[in-house]
Amino acid sequence: MQSNGKHRDTQAENLRDENGRYARTVLDSLSAHVAIIDAQGTILETNRAWKRFARSNRIGMRPDTLQVNYLEICDSARGDSADRSADVADGIRQVINGSLDEFLIDYPCHSPEEQRWFYMRATRAVGPGPLRVVISHENITALKLAESRLRESEAELRRKTAHLEGANAALRALLRQRSEDAQEMEQIVLENIRTAVLPHVEKLDKMLAKPASRRLVDLIRSGLNDITTPFLRRLATLEMVLTPQEIRIAAFIREGCSSKDISGMLGLSVATINFHRRNLREKLGLTNSAANLRTFLMSLT
Repeated sequence: MQSNGKHRDTQAENLRDENGRYARTVLDSLSAHVAIIDAQGTILETNRAWKRFARSNRIGMRPDTLQVNYLEICDSARGDSADRSADVADGIRQVINGSLDEFLIDYPCHSPEEQRWFYMRATRAVGPGPLRVVISHENITALKLAESRLRESEAELRRKTAHLEGANAALRALLRQRSEDAQEMEQIVLENIRTAVLPHVEKLDKMLAKPASRRLVDLIRSGLNDITTPFLRRLATLEMVLTPQEIRIAAFIREGCSSKDISGMLGLSVATINFHRRNLREKLGLTNSAANLRTFLMSLT
């Protein structure tokens, strides 16, 4: 019976050893730097990644840092990392006393050769036995560098967008100024012809007695009206179809000519002019008989 009991004890011990070796293999296979501390902050165990990091960074203590108080290391930190180290120590203590189930933080840990960032996680170990806290540090440098490049790209996009908006604003201002200049030039040409040319045409019309000569004067007057009436161009841009004859008659109506006056200048009957008037009203949407055709044409300038 004693032999069987010893055999079972040996089997149980071998199983515990095998489980311990398996746990160590798993721990050493992790890429994260892992340390296990007790309730006072003393490091009880570390994995291969933790030891390798300690050796490569020439930490002034034993590479595995066993039996070193992690909280005291954080408390004694100086320089640029002091604030983050104090936050780490405070977070781990909250996990130890049960105020937090888990503490997370990312922090810079640059060396003279390169810039590095790490993501730290502290959590209580599960299972029976004395309190243990598992601390892991994962290198997230690639992620931080990608975030930095993304921020730079977004900043560059904002700069280009602002430049494009500025260029569009300048173009709109230029087009607006060009339109205003064109309208001003139209008014100048219109006034000059009306004051300096048309009065002489009227005098010439009164001096000529032959119908053919007066017809020539009418053609000159009509041509000048075509040149000096800016609204003709606007009529062409409306979503409608006006015949060349209707456009000419519209110009005379706008100048205040009666149907009889227009018939004499164009050599058409009054009935024909009135027919074109009705077509103009229909195409311009003046279905209300009270709407004045000339007033509407003058509003197109």
